[in-house]
Amino acid sequence: DRMGKRGRACVVVLGDLGRSPRMQYHALSLARQASLQVDIVAYGGSIPHEAVLKHPSIHIHTMAQPRFIQLLPKILYPVTLLLKAFIQFTMLLWFLFVKVPAPDIFLVQNPPSVPTLIAVKWASSWRRAAFVVDWHNFGYTLLALSLGRNNVFVSLYRWFEKHYGKMATGSLCVTKAMQHELEQNWGVSARVLYDQPPEFFRPALLEERHELFCRVKKDLCHPIGVYDIISRGLENQEPSETLFTTKRNDEISLKQNRPALVVSSTSWTPDENFGILLEAAVMYDRRVAARSEGSDTAEISEERQHLYPNLLFIITAVDIVHEGKGPEKEMYEEKIKRLNLKHVAFRTMWLSAEDYPLLLGSADLGVCLHTSSSGLDLPMKVVDMFGCGLPVCSVSYSCIQELVKDGQNGLLFSSSSELADQLLILFKGFPGNCDALLSLKAGAMETGSSGRWATEWEDCAKPLITQAKSISSLCRVSKCGMMKERTQNWCAWEFFTTYYVESNFVNTII
Repeated sequence: DRMGKRGRACVVVLGDLGRSPRMQYHALSLARQASLQVDIVAYGGSIPHEAVLKHPSIHIHTMAQPRFIQLLPKILYPVTLLLKAFIQFTMLLWFLFVKVPAPDIFLVQNPPSVPTLIAVKWASSWRRAAFVVDWHNFGYTLLALSLGRNNVFVSLYRWFEKHYGKMATGSLCVTKAMQHELEQNWGVSARVLYDQPPEFFRPALLEERHELFCRVKKDLCHPIGVYDIISRGLENQEPSETLFTTKRNDEISLKQNRPALVVSSTSWTPDENFGILLEAAVMYDRRVAARSEGSDTAEISEERQHLYPNLLFIITAVDIVHEGKGPEKEMYEEKIKRLNLKHVAFRTMWLSAEDYPLLLGSADLGVCLHTSSSGLDLPMKVVDMFGCGLPVCSVSYSCIQELVKDGQNGLLFSSSSELADQLLILFKGFPGNCDALLSLKAGAMETGSSGRWATEWEDCAKPLITQAKSISSLCRVSKCGMMKERTQNWCAWEFFTTYYVESNFVNTII
């Protein structure tokens, strides 16, 4: 092959690879299940999963973030957007045209759409490779959160996203609702590839829980603001003891008086109303305090039979753009400092790719505040929680029931008071007599074990990847005779023939 050795795929992520789990799983599947050499072009930041780093067929090419743009004044925001897009576009072209070996197929995460789709489309045309888009959401709806739906930049962004999205050799998407939207209003035929947890998302063993809580003990000691119930619980602990577990003679056990552990992952961005969780925590705290401090003898007797635990909310960051430091983080941390709660505490943590599944596998409940800018995508964090057998309370929106089955593996809420009621119902009698929570946990375990990423990818994505790769080979063969007769106008001819082949030939097959 005059163009170099084939049998390669290039995964493109215009974001922090370590915080892009779905694209990491794609890379692993392309290497393991499709037996391809895989190049990943992405930004650095957090550390990817160990399985990605150690796989001999996966090669990571790290781009530098154009951070100086963040120093420009906010009044120049439109200029900043254009400048940032231009720098990213130039950098992507350098990596995709020059640094990365010629692949058979480009697989790109969307969003962001600009300049990613444009750069990858140009690179796929130049290198005669297939071009597959994995639609996680719509980029223009995310931009509209900060600029408004009627902004001219949002309209322009949508045009580019639709125009170049339609040029893809094939498409994947995350929900049936998004599949319908793409087909009806965008002219894009996409296959649904539901997010599924990989094998390392599972319930944590007791020994793993103890070791994790030992590692994070220092983080738990530092409250956000005032000295709280968790800080007091960590006082005068023995080295073999944690907030949740104790170790005696090499035997580990869970404490009966431990707090309930609730985990929520957030990007600290406007599409997640973190205020709902804070309001629900305040309501839970006041209701538990009122019950435990009631003077009525019968009420006290009943509360002793159905104790309500203290709650520890651990908030982890999942943002792939701001590296866990989203625009609203400081605002909410200031609000937490002023809450002065008696039975509830908050901690924010940044966990490694190995410790995050262990935390989910050690928790009692997950809370998801994701509402989706488009209303058409599903939160990956909930998929991870189900993989660990963790039931979820999730904000209700249009397509969330494709994932969260209300009353089976989780509960849906629309307001802070609903969430507070759910916390009281689920944790009544914790840890031994909370039947409602145990029922949801059984449902979450069933959901998590019913499907795994490798199986879903084999059934849904691999046929598309194989088909696109074959089309790429046909395109290369059809143009092989032109190689000896290149002129200065070859580049324009290349773009024309590629677009013609993809728009007429590919659409008849997929």
